[in-house]
Amino acid sequence: MRVGIGHDTHRLGEGGPLRLGGVEISHDCHLIGHSDADVLLHAITDALLGAAALGDIGELFPDTAAVNAGRDSADMLRLANDAVREAGYKIVNLDCIIFAQRPKLMDYKVAIARRVAEILDLSIAEVGIKAKTGEHVGLVGREEAIQAQCICLLSSLTS
Repeated sequence: MRVGIGHDTHRLGEGGPLRLGGVEISHDCHLIGHSDADVLLHAITDALLGAAALGDIGELFPDTAAVNAGRDSADMLRLANDAVREAGYKIVNLDCIIFAQRPKLMDYKVAIARRVAEILDLSIAEVGIKAKTGEHVGLVGREEAIQAQCICLLSSLTS
């Protein structure tokens, strides 16, 4: 068994929609980044890569590479999952937290879990999604950024 943790932060810019976990959410802001800036999918990607000791998202998909400009984070996550499988591991489960002051994400958590499960060919029961506000403190609380964290458990394909 191997455990990995991923974290990501992206600034918010004016104008929506907001993309989290591969789901478009109606909102007056969007995330800014070199790719599509899906902060949750980036955190999951890093958690998977870290658990398998395969580096991090910036090594696999550098923001200096033109091919990654505007890139779909679901594609990056699939490729990272392929690398994890090639290294001899499979995902047991993911536990994720999205930190956003707004919008309230309660109504989107199931759709996000479903989309993450679809991208990774998992059962929705293997994907935990939680949402927290910043309590009006820090980058998240002031609505300057959205952050995400993910912890994943991998097991050997031979177990």
